[in-house]
Amino acid sequence: MGNVHELIARHGVNAARALVSAGERRLVDVAAQALANESRALGITYAGFCLTSLPHNALPDDEVWRRAGHKVRLIIEPGRLPTPGGGDRLYGVPYGSRARLILIYLQTRAIQTGSAEVELGSSMRDWLGRMGVSVGGKQYKDVREQAARISACHLTFVWDDDGRRAQFAKDSIVKGGIQLYEAEEDQPRLWVDTVRLSDSFFKALREHPVPVWEPAMKLIANKSLAIDIYVWLAYRLHVLERATPITWAALYQQFGFSYATMKHFKPRFVEALKMALAVYPDARVGVDETGIVMNPSPPPIPERRVIAR
Repeated sequence: MGNVHELIARHGVNAARALVSAGERRLVDVAAQALANESRALGITYAGFCLTSLPHNALPDDEVWRRAGHKVRLIIEPGRLPTPGGGDRLYGVPYGSRARLILIYLQTRAIQTGSAEVELGSSMRDWLGRMGVSVGGKQYKDVREQAARISACHLTFVWDDDGRRAQFAKDSIVKGGIQLYEAEEDQPRLWVDTVRLSDSFFKALREHPVPVWEPAMKLIANKSLAIDIYVWLAYRLHVLERATPITWAALYQQFGFSYATMKHFKPRFVEALKMALAVYPDARVGVDETGIVMNPSPPPIPERRVIAR
């Protein structure tokens, strides 16, 4: 799966684009941006989110989300937030790429500062801007909706540690909610305030943080399946000691929840995998008829590279 990077290294970006199909030219462009970026900026996510994931699309507001990964299960329950006038509103579970980006921001800042108190305001707005998310218009409404869903939901991680069940207590992700300003004269702002991660989630995050590469997140910021695959590879590849095959059945169980059949899942998974690998140039992953083969690879934070144009 590293052919696109090899083509760029050997022939340069423009020649590489001419050597691939029209459908793969976007991959060349993304891979070239990843190869050329010298930033070593980190993001952080919790290991549990590398083995399970949020839904890609909206569920009915009252539906509980359950996912099983390797030795871990995730349960996310919808919750309610107060509304003006003394009422409340039921919010469904968070979903899609925006929810994933908000969670990565909160987790990254908590680890960077060593505190469960996370500043919002300009810091979160600047970070979303670096991810290519415009804090205005429809994108701002999407951010507000996913922030509210994250604030309202309750989650449980259940780990199977060599037969001993270790449960992450049912809790909210954040305490007090993530409050955002309404748009004001087309100049929406994030609430200049702090949000506090729940004690159980912050403890689990500090014990099991997984670094990801911030520029990679930007390049796949609108592709939730590619984000899920990327963080999974970031968690798994650098600790492998030997080639590890993963069957299509296992991949379907972990990533195929949005697809009715394996027939529909395979091409979409391969497409998303190619995009994830485009932003993780050192990943050594192959695809065959039986599934994929993961090989020991460096962590996703790249060394400095020079590529030809």
